Amino acid sequence: MAEASNPLIACVVGAGSWGTALAHHLAGAGHQVRLWAYEPQVAEAINQQHENPVFLPGVPLNPAIVAHGDLAAALDGAGLVVLVMPSHVFRAVLSQAAPHLPGQALVVSCTKGVELDSNYTMCEVAEEVLEKPFHRRLCCLSGPSFAKEVAKGVPTAVTVASRVPEVAQRAQLAFATSNLRVYTSPDLTGVELGGAVKNPLAIAAGMVAGLQLGHNTLAALITRGLAEMTRLAMARGGQLATLSGLAGLGDLVLTCTSPQSRNYSVGARLALGESIDQITASMANVAEGVRNTRTVLRLASQAQVEMPIIQAVYRVIYQGQHPRQALHQLMTRDLKAELY
Repeated sequence: MAEASNPLIACVVGAGSWGTALAHHLAGAGHQVRLWAYEPQVAEAINQQHENPVFLPGVPLNPAIVAHGDLAAALDGAGLVVLVMPSHVFRAVLSQAAPHLPGQALVVSCTKGVELDSNYTMCEVAEEVLEKPFHRRLCCLSGPSFAKEVAKGVPTAVTVASRVPEVAQRAQLAFATSNLRVYTSPDLTGVELGGAVKNPLAIAAGMVAGLQLGHNTLAALITRGLAEMTRLAMARGGQLATLSGLAGLGDLVLTCTSPQSRNYSVGARLALGESIDQITASMANVAEGVRNTRTVLRLASQAQVEMPIIQAVYRVIYQGQHPRQALHQLMTRDLKAELY
């Protein structure tokens, strides 16, 4: 793995599967990596066994990674701060981190989701929590990237977005290696919403698999799901080209076609008759699509955007509708032209 041209002290906040994979990647790129873990047993295993047996089992980690349970210590002197907390605790953890953020740190959100109470994307939450000087050093990284594959060095391409071009370029240089190709984008809104909306659409794709409906159905779901994603993002100022790129279509295709996706697995299990409570209780990692189904629908309501697939997923998860009935309602809606 090629090393970064300007090694940094990097603090990854959140030791779930994605945070752990990014810490491993950044260490391989030559950065000095600290990984903050909420769970003491996770930090201990990473430091002693060089593995995260809870969230990324079976993947050997770079022994240079130092895991911390103390957030202030992990952030001390960091030039790169990577936020990878679940969306429902993003604000709380960032609020704890904020007093300890080094003044010139580049802040990269890698969490895909929308906050439940505020309907804010993660960068919007960060702008509310952090002082104004940090707003110009804030960006997000998104795209088709399973954690285990990134950790194993599988060639992957992602997008980093910021309203400040120089900030996106700094993050691009920090993350890019021969195994991870990083593109830049000025469309922070489109990149963040693409990452959030694909989660409930992946639950729908899992239902298609669980019901054994075949490739025709999946292709229709991905295509019309992309239309819903695009409508919402553009209504909130996103760009059409972004949604046809890595953070939109790319991430949607990945997460809708593989059981590696936690959201896809949730949908498949729902189709097989398990309740959402049974499914989420059995999962170590968070399936963001369960919460995002509600938050995305709220955003759609605010923007007066129609999202029938997301509505169908909502009825299955929160109203107990059978997936076959939800599908029937989708297929028998009023006929119309194929427009975004």
